[in-house]
Amino acid sequence: MVADLLRLSRPRHWVKNVFVLMPVPFAVAAGATVDWLAFGLGLVGFCLANSAVYSFNDAQDAERDRLHPGKSRRPVAAGRISVAVARLWALSLLLASFALAWASGHPMALLVTGAYAVLNLAYSMGGKHFPLVDVFLLASYYLLRVSLGCVLVDVVPSNWLLLCTGALALFLSLAKRRADIVAGLDVEHRPVLDGYTRTFLDQAMVITAGTTLIAYALYCLDAEVMRPGREFSSLPLVVFVVLEYLRLVQLENEGGSPVDLVLRSPLLLVCAAGWLATVLWSVGLP
Repeated sequence: MVADLLRLSRPRHWVKNVFVLMPVPFAVAAGATVDWLAFGLGLVGFCLANSAVYSFNDAQDAERDRLHPGKSRRPVAAGRISVAVARLWALSLLLASFALAWASGHPMALLVTGAYAVLNLAYSMGGKHFPLVDVFLLASYYLLRVSLGCVLVDVVPSNWLLLCTGALALFLSLAKRRADIVAGLDVEHRPVLDGYTRTFLDQAMVITAGTTLIAYALYCLDAEVMRPGREFSSLPLVVFVVLEYLRLVQLENEGGSPVDLVLRSPLLLVCAAGWLATVLWSVGLP
């Protein structure tokens, strides 16, 4: 039971919360002071909210997941955990996440965590069945992660940062839907696929990839915290990562799980580390 509850919580997917950390280098370079205890409480609380959402979704989608070759092995779909237990576990995790968000001392952290839960509920209860609405809802979760990071360091997110994150999130969400089509899922398992074609998703991914790169370049140019002459030091890595991700999605039909794709690719992991190093150098942090 304990092992299955852990699988139900999917801690592996907490990796997505690296987006919470994205504003930190820029905020510190601008003079913000980070209370790491408060930041940690807010971050852990959001991780628990992620797990609560995954648990609720698995309970909600158990019947459809039984038709999926991979998802049929999940604890609820496989019958190892009942729907009632999964929902109770989700509620417990959500209450714990709210408590930690409140304990962080940033009331807005509680609001962001609550918004994440509400948008996920909207997705689970019907939003996922409407083309484009589903990917916009998925993308909003990444925007909330960045917003939480800004809240926890008491800074206002720039428009360029939000635009860049939003475009990247749409890019990842579209790749996820493309992977569903490539995997041969039918409308019985995911009805929204009836509203997509592989051609449309390929074109939409190219558009959002281009928007991401342009927005990031303008953010680097516009951000006052960048040291003169170092503004674009991280840009080549971002261009490479986006194009490599696009290549893997279109050539090798990856993208169903961004976490799995990135963790399986040493090249993307090295680029991520390089991005962090170049960003720290560009803002003048040791």
